[in-house]
Amino acid sequence: MYLKTLHLRQFRNYFDQKVAFDAPKTILVGNNAQGKSNLLEAVELLSTLKSHRVGRDRDLILNSKPIGQIDATLERQTGPIDLALTLRSGGRRTLKLNGEPLRRHLDFLSVLNVVQFSCLDLDLVRGGPEGRRNWIDRLVIQLEPIYAHILQQYNQILRQRNALLKRSKEIRKAEFSQSFEKMQFLAPESPEPENKENLPTPNSQFPIPSSELALWDAQLATAGARVIRRRDRILERLMPLARKWHHSISGSAEVLDVKYDANIEVGPQLIAKDNLEGVRQAFLEKIQKRAIAEQFQGTTLVGPHRDDITFTINSTPARQYASQGQQRTLVLALKLAELQLIEEVVGEAPLLLLDDVLAELDLSRQNQLLETIQERFQTLITTTHLGAFDTQWLRQTQILSVVAGQINRF
Repeated sequence: MYLKTLHLRQFRNYFDQKVAFDAPKTILVGNNAQGKSNLLEAVELLSTLKSHRVGRDRDLILNSKPIGQIDATLERQTGPIDLALTLRSGGRRTLKLNGEPLRRHLDFLSVLNVVQFSCLDLDLVRGGPEGRRNWIDRLVIQLEPIYAHILQQYNQILRQRNALLKRSKEIRKAEFSQSFEKMQFLAPESPEPENKENLPTPNSQFPIPSSELALWDAQLATAGARVIRRRDRILERLMPLARKWHHSISGSAEVLDVKYDANIEVGPQLIAKDNLEGVRQAFLEKIQKRAIAEQFQGTTLVGPHRDDITFTINSTPARQYASQGQQRTLVLALKLAELQLIEEVVGEAPLLLLDDVLAELDLSRQNQLLETIQERFQTLITTTHLGAFDTQWLRQTQILSVVAGQINRF
């Protein structure tokens, strides 16, 4: 697939900017805070309908305008495709494919595939679990667009269940305070009630009907099992590719292992056998074990929103012990594996977005990445200077200057 044109209107710091991509590799050169990353963010939105930088559409629109627009022309093996995304600060998005409005976001997600690699990704190893969950979720959505709906459904159920648990906690807390005040009033000279057994404790009883919570338990387990299965399935396909790249980049000196660390007690045989019902039952069992803790804390403690992904190098946990160089090697291997996996599944090479990441890699890793790209992947690169690029590599590259939301040829 090949991105031919991009048109940004009132998006981030772009008022009305058109860009034509006439080479397999495009380098966007400019100082910081000029709009280089904003352009890559627009391409990311067309691919996943999500930004890894902000969560609200109003933050993507120029100067709090009511509407922002991203249009693009894409060339795929099936022919040219026009994409249009309208962002509204006070309303819902509008999606169009070849000029026709789409009712389902899923029909838009499967059109443009990208792999983004930014300096933020270098914190993937030592950062918190949320970053790793977001990383795998973005990849699964690209390969299985239906996963976006599954994940949204799970998060909606999770919010409802959390609201129920929070309400229950607040009711218990209020009842406890009222009972304690009443006893203090009846016996003002006694600092403690004579019959402590009659005094309720904050988690002594769940004030919401158990049948109501059981309903949300069942829904959460069903949706959560589907999330777990798909995350694990994609990691199983990604792991051998990442291990191979890591072995090559590290000079055959290190062995990488990637594991999905589920929050529930589910044996690998359940997921390996694609036993969705088995995963669901394990989910429900864990909920029962953590019931008292959930009631006390007023939040859901079980589910894929608390899962993690662990990386080990030569059987040693990378998060605790990997050096900075080993971390960069690991993340670079993951990104190259993503490119390869998407190409294998989709049947076409995805776009590669490199957001100011070359400056964070040493010369050896830079060369490994640039040699892999060659003409195989259309690549958009942001940088503050061209010193990191070999002269021969730049010959078949389009170079654009970005200054205060204006893009011109370098």
